[in-house]
Amino acid sequence: MSVLDFLDYQFMQFALLAASIVGLTAPLVGIFLVQRRLALLGDGIGHIALTGIGIAVLTGQAPIWGALVAALCGAILVEYLRAKSKIAGDTALSIIFYGGIAGGVLLTSIRTGSAGSTLSSYLFGSLTTVSQSDLIAVVLLGLGIAFTVAMFGRQLLAVSVDPEHAHVQGLRLNFLSGLIATLSAVTVTVGMRAVGLLLVSAIMIIPVVSAQQFAKSFRQTAIAGSIIGWVSAIIGLVFSYYIDVPPGSSIVLTALGIFTIIAILVFILNLIQRKKVTDGFA
Repeated sequence: MSVLDFLDYQFMQFALLAASIVGLTAPLVGIFLVQRRLALLGDGIGHIALTGIGIAVLTGQAPIWGALVAALCGAILVEYLRAKSKIAGDTALSIIFYGGIAGGVLLTSIRTGSAGSTLSSYLFGSLTTVSQSDLIAVVLLGLGIAFTVAMFGRQLLAVSVDPEHAHVQGLRLNFLSGLIATLSAVTVTVGMRAVGLLLVSAIMIIPVVSAQQFAKSFRQTAIAGSIIGWVSAIIGLVFSYYIDVPPGSSIVLTALGIFTIIAILVFILNLIQRKKVTDGFA
């Protein structure tokens, strides 16, 4: 019996490819959310995506596209409330949290009689539910994320770090802020199957925070974050297969484990460096 026997199953091949795309692309969007101090935006969008899934289940449509439409609407709404309304950003997110969950549970219950079993795979991820059509959608959306970040990365970073300076430079703040929100919505939808809506925000943020501990520039942080995200997704997915648990939890715990290891190593290296400096003055 080989350790790689899981590759004999088509559903695991689909799941591994989907998880790889999520792991690589999610931190590319998460890095802008970290810079803007909107780390919880993915959670808010993930919750309203539940309403899209509920509508899709109710109408017999593909859940991934229903989730995408709802996530996009939610992202635009949150950005509008932040920019135009007197409602604070965290309050706006709370409205999205509660409304999205309630809508998703209600609509799914109307169709199936019980929302729990139907929504479980979308909330926590599922190995066996990544279909070929889902995989095609994930690949297309993932490529869209990578292309958009490659095209607008510098402008998005400028808006995230210092909006006022970006405005002076002539950058379109509303467009770029909306683009970040849109990318977040697409990323949440991409990660829905592999990681789950409740945990996809974690794979957007944790690899970025891990990379920030040692990276010296935005480019290094983006590259290192994507690598950490990919490693976390693959290890977590394989681990979930062997112990039979939802992949979202194992992927996020793997990312947290990598974060802890990096934090310890950076701490030790800093201690060694300080000791060398101290010895040099002795």
